[in-house]
Amino acid sequence: MHSLTNGKIAIGVEAHGAELRSLRDAGSGMEYMWSGDPEFWGEVSPILFPIVGSFRGGQTVYQGAVYSMSQHGFARDREFAAEKKGMDGICFTLESDEDTRSVYPFDFRLQIGYYLKERTVRVEWTVENTGQEKMYFSIGGHPGFLCPPEGRGSKTDCRLRFDCQDQLVCRNISPDALAENSFTEHVLDQGELAITDTLFYPDALVMENGQVHQISLIDGEQKPYVTVNTDAPVVGIWSPQGSEGPVVCIEPWYGRCDRVDFEGTFDQREWGQSLEAGAVFRASYTITI
Repeated sequence: MHSLTNGKIAIGVEAHGAELRSLRDAGSGMEYMWSGDPEFWGEVSPILFPIVGSFRGGQTVYQGAVYSMSQHGFARDREFAAEKKGMDGICFTLESDEDTRSVYPFDFRLQIGYYLKERTVRVEWTVENTGQEKMYFSIGGHPGFLCPPEGRGSKTDCRLRFDCQDQLVCRNISPDALAENSFTEHVLDQGELAITDTLFYPDALVMENGQVHQISLIDGEQKPYVTVNTDAPVVGIWSPQGSEGPVVCIEPWYGRCDRVDFEGTFDQREWGQSLEAGAVFRASYTITI
């Protein structure tokens, strides 16, 4: 585990998957990240690359070749090289190799950076096309936060607060984790939405078209304790359905799962990104406690 602190907050990041495993108040030691208890969900904050979500049928086609990949891609299962960036930052790098090319036909350099300032950690994503042809990809975050925060009631005591006041229009997700051609509207109460036992049935809340850019978790005392800021065009919010696991994930995405009726090729996936040879994609989001 690679540790970093600025005296106000402290983080721990594993080189395996470049995964943020811990975010604590440096003074009190209070933990804000989910524990990764496999009884409910065995991860904490996986990096989603080079796809977000699932392929329809578990596979895709590109230039006549068929490729298979599990949900959310392979980055979370790979070992990254770590490099400190000054006193308050650390960067993790993954490069394409024979194993990645067997399931994903592009050369790339992926860098995940974590930078601390005051009570905020900024998560930076950099994708470089190191190949000779145009590449296609998606990237996203999946940070899971304790909900409720340590020792403060139950998950259903908590609420979500958004930087919009009226409603959310969420794309419905099928039981097999594909995007349906229908939507559900969630009416907000002064920008807030209660977390109920059925809110995440059958899957995540998926908000497209840049509907929200700031999402906070509110505890049972109506105090925000985690806030995520993002410019991502798609945001997912998820908790394991049918469990009492005290975790809610707030997920910025530059990509999305296939539709239930999608018949296109890899380069035609909705919300997918592309890079010309030698070009670089950069994006970031922040977590504030």
